Amino acid sequence: MLRLAAKRLLQGGRLGSHEAQSPAVLSLPRFYHERVVDHYDNPRNVGSFDKHDPTVGTGLVGAPACGDVMKLQIKVDDSTGKIVDACFKTFGCGSAIASSSVATEWVKGKQMEEVLTIKNTEIAKHLSLPPVKLHCSMLAEDAIKAAVKDYQAKQTKSNGSTEATPVEKAA
Repeated sequence: MLRLAAKRLLQGGRLGSHEAQSPAVLSLPRFYHERVVDHYDNPRNVGSFDKHDPTVGTGLVGAPACGDVMKLQIKVDDSTGKIVDACFKTFGCGSAIASSSVATEWVKGKQMEEVLTIKNTEIAKHLSLPPVKLHCSMLAEDAIKAAVKDYQAKQTKSNGSTEATPVEKAA
């Protein structure tokens, strides 16, 4: 049915009325990709860790233009430098929630150097985000970087060291 309506619109036809309507007035509904809907309906890793825990890094980022706010946290095994768990809380649209959910899945089990290579374009491509929603994947990338930076700052502070860690040098 939707295909037929779209075809008629594109051909300048009518949609069930006898008067022609301007295509500028009509608008077709926008649909999210099934992966966005899946991560929105069944978000993975929602929650939060104790931000005072020295093994936890917290990234809090926001987009003033749309009002989305994303908090992403990582829990790191100090001996291996591997991210053993991740969680998020996001106030925003379905694309922002889905981007957060995907980001937490992708960082688990990886070294911190590895997660810094995750780009918003990869998240956007995975979720098939339209251009108007790319800022959501940018927030996820920024939240990952902020969480790693927070963890590193805690480690530097607890060690009393001013020397940059290998991850800081790589970033």
